[in-house]
Amino acid sequence: MIKQKSIDEVLETARVEDVVEDFVSLKRRGVNLIGLCPFHNEKTPSFTVSPSKGIYKCFGCGAGGDALKFVMEHEHLNFPEGIRYLAKKYGIELEEKQLSQEAREERQYEESLYLVNQFAKDFYQKQLFETDRGKSVGLSYFKRRGFREEIMRKFGLGYAPAGKDTFTLTAVQTGYDAELLKKLGLTSQYGRDFFRDRVMFAIHSLSGKVIGFGGRILAKDVKAPKYVNTPETDVYNKRKVLYGAYFAKQAIRKHDECIMVEGYTDVISLHQAGIENVVASSGTSLTVEQIQLVKRNTENIKILYDGDIAGVKAALRGMGLVLEQGMNVKIVLLPEGEDPDSYLQSVGTDAFNTYITQQAQDFLMFQANLLKAEADGDPIKQSKLIQELVASIARIPDPIKRSLYIRECAKIMEVEEQLLVNEANKAVGQHIKQRSKEREREQRRREREAQQDRGGEEPPFPTEEPPLGHERHMPDEPPMPGQPSAATDQGDGFQERDIVRILINGGGVVFDKEEGITVADYILSNVEDVLDDFDNKLYQKVIRLVAEHQAAGQELSPSFFLHHPDAEVQQLAVDLSSTPYEYSENWAKRWDIFLTTQKMPEENFVKDSSSAMKRFRLRKLNRMIEENAEKIKALYKAGSDEYMLHLKLDQRLKAMRNELAAELGTVVF
Repeated sequence: MIKQKSIDEVLETARVEDVVEDFVSLKRRGVNLIGLCPFHNEKTPSFTVSPSKGIYKCFGCGAGGDALKFVMEHEHLNFPEGIRYLAKKYGIELEEKQLSQEAREERQYEESLYLVNQFAKDFYQKQLFETDRGKSVGLSYFKRRGFREEIMRKFGLGYAPAGKDTFTLTAVQTGYDAELLKKLGLTSQYGRDFFRDRVMFAIHSLSGKVIGFGGRILAKDVKAPKYVNTPETDVYNKRKVLYGAYFAKQAIRKHDECIMVEGYTDVISLHQAGIENVVASSGTSLTVEQIQLVKRNTENIKILYDGDIAGVKAALRGMGLVLEQGMNVKIVLLPEGEDPDSYLQSVGTDAFNTYITQQAQDFLMFQANLLKAEADGDPIKQSKLIQELVASIARIPDPIKRSLYIRECAKIMEVEEQLLVNEANKAVGQHIKQRSKEREREQRRREREAQQDRGGEEPPFPTEEPPLGHERHMPDEPPMPGQPSAATDQGDGFQERDIVRILINGGGVVFDKEEGITVADYILSNVEDVLDDFDNKLYQKVIRLVAEHQAAGQELSPSFFLHHPDAEVQQLAVDLSSTPYEYSENWAKRWDIFLTTQKMPEENFVKDSSSAMKRFRLRKLNRMIEENAEKIKALYKAGSDEYMLHLKLDQRLKAMRNELAAELGTVVF
């Protein structure tokens, strides 16, 4: 168990922007950073990182938290694993208490899959560099490709021996569980090595952990596939992985472009030559998950193909998914008979870079020219190919970009622009219907699974779409900050929420220096008498937590809430610390207009708390007046003289209300 002292050191050291930028491309916007959310599919950035507050918040899907929560959510880690991840990143040595046997076994099991893969990588690498067979077969192959030793070690290259169970026996004798070897696809169900007599390529996750392998056979005239990959496992899903992404992510962000190649050796060769923003799809068609992996870092992708036109045309049919994600795609055709690795070796780095820059063509322009050349002089064929081109254009989500492409393609294909517009509109409509059907099928599948989980019982809630006016919130449509939730902010919930917002963000700020009281002290003294009447129990809970914290004489800061063990409190702190709006720096930079009557909003907690308390008490007074009026009616109907007392109370309450309203400059009807 990690000692609290070490946990505190990690949390104080970790910078949220550093951690997030390992996975997401961020751009400066005012005092914050913004990028595409890694937790849901979005086309316009709504994911905001606030370095000053130490938090991230997505205004699309609602995800939010600090650096620790980000790595836990993104890498699917538990709390101790998240702390260890950050400690390793910042070079912090953790102090740990003695673990119980049960806790130790549980932790070992959770880490075992990655540990076994790491052992396998080390084993294959040792075979490559330290055995005669590995040197003569594997090392000589890599050297013929021009790979230096440091690049081989960096990418985890190795050699799997020819023996039927050499690796398996070594792993078991070292103490690794044979069942785990099978689960990871390293050993067959019969106890034989899955990879034999092959050069090995380690596949890494975005955080650098070894999650799988690719093996290439070197023997000729053998009835076996040239490449084999690790089968799907609990840690390796080929649809979600791009080879080399771990080593390329920083360079992709730096150059704002991702170069896509086909094979492992292409990636390694380009990386060694200094072209580091390169990844490979490993011979499979691009998936939505892989495209989103690229899009986190850049919207620009350059795909390198060899000169085989037939192969290129087949690959182009799978590019619709890339266009659907709003990516800017360029195609580079290498000279006939060349692949990225061989062409780089033949012309050198500078000439290679010049070539792929000059020869890069916009994907749709390339497709239009290719189709025109193929269908030249054949109207029937041309008609079919135009439909194919329009289908690609219709995939583009941005209507402005779509219209510009239609105009250019109409010129190339020598057809009327309106004709392509009409066809594109039909195709867009078909895509919308298709996606709607897919969502419905997915919804029905989930309902069936949920029903099976309940033992076949009918769902306890309606599953049809909500009626008009009650549509579900869509991920790409950010909610308004501070907007009360229908489920939680009934009655005076909005004012209660505002008070909690001030406590979380500025409760520790000094309210009165002479009296020595903080904003939290001021607020607590004003809500103490009505705390039991709060409409929202979560806000009530937070204020009680603040009262306990203050009573213990501890300093109140936003981190108290952001790192609170209660997940509900933690999430509320993130929500109330974030806003998609900010005070534009252009007021000062461009127009020389400065705030002179008050401090910046995020520093103005004294005035903010004073105004908030007045608004809060005004709201409470209005409610008391309404409740008292109901009592007066009831007592009058009952013929009770007690109603006169309530008439006097009504006058007193209204006088207090009017006084408060005057201070706030609010009109009372």
